[in-house]
Amino acid sequence: MPEIPSSDVDLYTEEARIDPYEIYADLRRLGPVVHLSRYDLYALSRYDDVRGALSDWQTFSSARGVFVDPEVNARLEGITLCSDPPEHTAMRSVLGRPLRPERIREVTPRIEAEAAQVVERLVERGRFEVVTELAEYLPMTVVSDLVGLGDHGQAKMLEWAAAIWNTQGPADERAAAAGPAVEEFMDYAATTAVPGRIDPDGWAAQLYAAADRGELPRDKCPMMMLDYVTPSLDTTILAITNAIALFAEYPDQWRLLCEDRSLIPHAINESLRLESPVPQFSRVLTEDHEISGVPLPSGSRVALLYASANRDDRHYPDPDRFDITRRPSDHLAFGRGEHVCVGLHLARLEMTALLERLADRVTRFEVQHRRPLINNGLRGLDRLEVAVRTSP
Repeated sequence: MPEIPSSDVDLYTEEARIDPYEIYADLRRLGPVVHLSRYDLYALSRYDDVRGALSDWQTFSSARGVFVDPEVNARLEGITLCSDPPEHTAMRSVLGRPLRPERIREVTPRIEAEAAQVVERLVERGRFEVVTELAEYLPMTVVSDLVGLGDHGQAKMLEWAAAIWNTQGPADERAAAAGPAVEEFMDYAATTAVPGRIDPDGWAAQLYAAADRGELPRDKCPMMMLDYVTPSLDTTILAITNAIALFAEYPDQWRLLCEDRSLIPHAINESLRLESPVPQFSRVLTEDHEISGVPLPSGSRVALLYASANRDDRHYPDPDRFDITRRPSDHLAFGRGEHVCVGLHLARLEMTALLERLADRVTRFEVQHRRPLINNGLRGLDRLEVAVRTSP
């Protein structure tokens, strides 16, 4: 029986949240499974192993939580992210209705028009802050309106979402500091974001309408709003910001995109592969299981390191290079299998609309200032100031 290598590396230091890639490379070299002794997790860092786990929900269960801290996992058991079929299937079916491709087509003209307006306004200035002025614009003006939580909910969504993501690591200072905002959201979801006080045509109201039809328990609705608040905001905002940062670093790739717009879908996939906004989730083994020849006992909590898998040179040649001709449609930034991101079509639409309009006007991005985001569940930039060169 092979001995499982162990590492005391801490993936939640400030340095590791800013740049985890050498840590990931070390874990991939150590073996297919590495015991992370600080948190008693077994890390899967290689592409084939992570993809295999994501495709096998029966063995790699989400029902006992997908985070790090046992208390958070226990508290969130039963939400969409922390459930398995058939319960997961029923909740996802309801959540996903407004996010199906045919429904996304209905909001496409609005998103494209808003993208054109914001890009025109910012490019005319010649310099702007990407996170707050560009990347947040569509999620906060269009998506938050579609969710339909009302003015107070919309104003607090970003704060709540960032706090919720901060609880998805260990019980450290960041998680403790996020506690009050998380509690505020929970109270809001249970007492304020209820029928009669939210937009009756919004996505949140549709959860209650489905409960009234008997499609899901009514007491699931408040927690299911997490699925509209967290994934629809921060992950898309980070993905947009990361893409602009990469195009600033690789101006030759931006020239390629401007010359050939058919590369936009591949550019989106490549930026998500190289800079995955959600670096990891975890699963619990439902039975004794062997991973690439390494046996693990039932009940083991396994960390699936998406961001490491997406840079595994066993799967992607020269994986640290940004290359929009790579066409990595098999990247794992959106997950895979039963828990693949329910809002991926909307995220792609928002990114495509912005890149199309930017390619009409901008010939080059130049970074003036950047500041990393420090968050236990997310990775990317908290601030990115750019100057743009424009077409004559």
